[in-house]
Amino acid sequence: MQKLLVIAHEGQQLDELAEKLKGAGTIVHQENLEQKVISVEEQGVDTILVDINSILTAEMTMDEALEQLWDMHPSASVVVLAKSNQSHHAVEAVKAGAFDYLTHPVKKEELELVIEKAHEADVRDSELDYLRDKFWNDDYCEVVTTNNQSMREVLKKVQHVVATQASVLLTGETGTGKSLFARLIHAHSMRSDKPFISVHCGAIPENLVESELFGHEKGAFTGANRRKLGRFELASSGSIFLDEVGTISSSVQVKLLEVLQERYIQRIGGETAIPINVRIIAATNEHLEDLCNSGQFRRDLYYRLNVFPIVLPPLRERKEDIFHLAHNFIDKFSALLNKKIDSIAPEVMDEFLNYEWPGNVRELENIIERACILEQTSQLTVRSFSNSFFPASSLHTEHVNTCIPLGQARQIAIDGFERKYVAELLTKTSGVVIKAAEIAGISTRQLNKIMKKHGISRSIFTHKNS
Repeated sequence: MQKLLVIAHEGQQLDELAEKLKGAGTIVHQENLEQKVISVEEQGVDTILVDINSILTAEMTMDEALEQLWDMHPSASVVVLAKSNQSHHAVEAVKAGAFDYLTHPVKKEELELVIEKAHEADVRDSELDYLRDKFWNDDYCEVVTTNNQSMREVLKKVQHVVATQASVLLTGETGTGKSLFARLIHAHSMRSDKPFISVHCGAIPENLVESELFGHEKGAFTGANRRKLGRFELASSGSIFLDEVGTISSSVQVKLLEVLQERYIQRIGGETAIPINVRIIAATNEHLEDLCNSGQFRRDLYYRLNVFPIVLPPLRERKEDIFHLAHNFIDKFSALLNKKIDSIAPEVMDEFLNYEWPGNVRELENIIERACILEQTSQLTVRSFSNSFFPASSLHTEHVNTCIPLGQARQIAIDGFERKYVAELLTKTSGVVIKAAEIAGISTRQLNKIMKKHGISRSIFTHKNS
């Protein structure tokens, strides 16, 4: 049950709101800010419904009134209630950081809807905070920072599986980060202090795959001049990552299935069964079930590998993360190249958001690396990108997706402008949020909410030499 605090100085309003809020949660009410009938230590508040007349005073500004509310209940969402002729004050409150506003007479359905939306927003924020701060190793904080719902679901799945011994099958297009997620799973597992051995099955010649995986004894075949331990033995007590597992031959599939079932290996030319204790993480950019249907992949092996499947979405389906990813790569390559590149031109970011990214995150990384090598200023500009990525006409053509409803298209445009505006503003103020908020004419709380919405960190804009 949610905890709701209603602040209204008129008794009739309090009674009406209490009646309409029946069943929505636990309700506490007070007449003004000073009354303080409830404290966060005593009960905690999820949502505050406040009549504009209870906070609109000559003694304090709207910003100050809301800050006073958040001082008492720092995690609460604020919904302002106002008469129709006071809507400009309600809009001012939203600009100052309030979640939403409603006008009198307030309908029961409107109240329930706005409370539900506020709760959903709080849940999303709490999940994101947890993913960023409460679970992941510091080395992976950048990896798990996302504004995309599909990626949040992926990270939830990772959280569920890391503490188990279950085999994991990572699927997704080339460049979506399967190898990185395999390392993420290992780093947060109970085997994190043991070896992580990666095998790119598609990069090993077919006649050597079995030797690479299981090892061989001296003299087992021509050229086997000494005993060689296989990757499974090297991964003892740790994790083995089988990348592009769909490329292995039928004979190796049989051997791999036997290993997964019996939990022992036998080196080529050897007679001793060697017990193994490894966690299997496999990955493929192919549809293994289709390969099973065509007879190219053993279905029993597929079932063994596919105990816990995780599908990584392509970058074109998580474009809200491009801003964050791009700046991570800029920081990375700027440091490696001993340069002081700390921002990216708005027209470049616009093109990034319009591009479909067939090579996914890896393509974004490669493009930014090349641009960082070429760039001679502190900002990545169009001139540092190849003509194949930035054809001359692309900067003069507005890309419009006419396959979606107008409202959705308008929101995408608004989000793009908002992201671009805030990025330019923070670039101008070197990441000083208070100064940026003053220029924008909004509160620092509201600016921080916008930054969080778009995954924008002030640290990106802080001059490296300051």
